[in-house]
Amino acid sequence: MSADEAPAPRPRRRRLRIVIALALIVPTAFLAGFAVFLWHTLDPAEPAMRQTDAIVVLTGGGDRVATGLRLLADDQAPRLLISGAHPEAGLSDIALAAGVDATPIAARVALGRAAATTRGNAVETAAWAHGHAVQSLRVVTASYHMPRALLELRRTLPEVDLVPHAVVPASLRAAGAFRRPMTWGLLLGEYGRYLLARAGLSALASPRRESRGP
Repeated sequence: MSADEAPAPRPRRRRLRIVIALALIVPTAFLAGFAVFLWHTLDPAEPAMRQTDAIVVLTGGGDRVATGLRLLADDQAPRLLISGAHPEAGLSDIALAAGVDATPIAARVALGRAAATTRGNAVETAAWAHGHAVQSLRVVTASYHMPRALLELRRTLPEVDLVPHAVVPASLRAAGAFRRPMTWGLLLGEYGRYLLARAGLSALASPRRESRGP
């Protein structure tokens, strides 16, 4: 056998097998995880309808705000925080955009204006919850945003009972929603940010990159 026909060294073959295995396993694991994420996004668990010490709405869409204000009006909690509100928007503006009259419950609503990311929402919510001795908190946000929101909130509020109240946005319920590239971009982007948060890399989802959509 000539030198040109000599078999590749075993360590080199082993490395090649590892690279091929990773090239197959990583995308498969990503797609499997995304399929589970998508399932829970479109068909979230029914929220537990019991009273809590407070409600937090993580802003990003009128559906969330409307849901939170209705829950407050139905006395599901004595107080509500809208976290991540626009610095120049008042409660009347936010409620009007959501199609809800908040006048009767305005005294029970607080606006948090400091948060620009989900991690910021968690920090802002924790400060408010500690100030009101909150032991149970209903979390209202979009269904696709809920996994990451709960992950960040559990890090800042480990002692608080979190009750997820996921809202499937109208944009995802609309006919033909999944024929639009924007829908897939939103969901894949959110799933990627969730994986970053799981890895402790929330800072990589900067305000410029992070968008929680409708």
